[in-house]
Amino acid sequence: MRYPILIHPAKELKRIARPVDFISDELVKLLEDMYETMIAHDGIGLAAPQIGKNLQIAIVEVEEGDRFELINPVIVEQKGSSIDVEGCLSIPETYGTVERADEIVVRYFDREGEEMEVTAYGYLARAIQHEIDHLHGKLFIDQVIKYIAPEDLETYMEEHIND
Repeated sequence: MRYPILIHPAKELKRIARPVDFISDELVKLLEDMYETMIAHDGIGLAAPQIGKNLQIAIVEVEEGDRFELINPVIVEQKGSSIDVEGCLSIPETYGTVERADEIVVRYFDREGEEMEVTAYGYLARAIQHEIDHLHGKLFIDQVIKYIAPEDLETYMEEHIND
């Protein structure tokens, strides 16, 4: 099932999501539905609050076939920082630069209830941080350094390809 994406300024996007207490068949189905929703909207990440679900769940897939289903994720370590452009399914046609850690270690539970830990770098680290922010009621526009007009996005990306 595909869910509609909540659009800013929907109040649910600013709410702190509650932790998942246990993993049920319904929660596993929600993970599948979230993934389907993310793909249908051409996204690389989706947090449960973006579909009106008050749960600490996020999905990230920056490379096809390398999906991360993050239940109750916590960043336990971060290193370095860089500034890059971001957008969000909940804030259409809005882009801006945001400073984030270059490397993170994130601890979370998977759909089987196993505690996992992954070290993420670069774009994957950025995407995971963006989605975890959603779980804490933070949007990328709360941290934008400089907005980039949609018509200037391609030029910006070409100019900063080696950053």
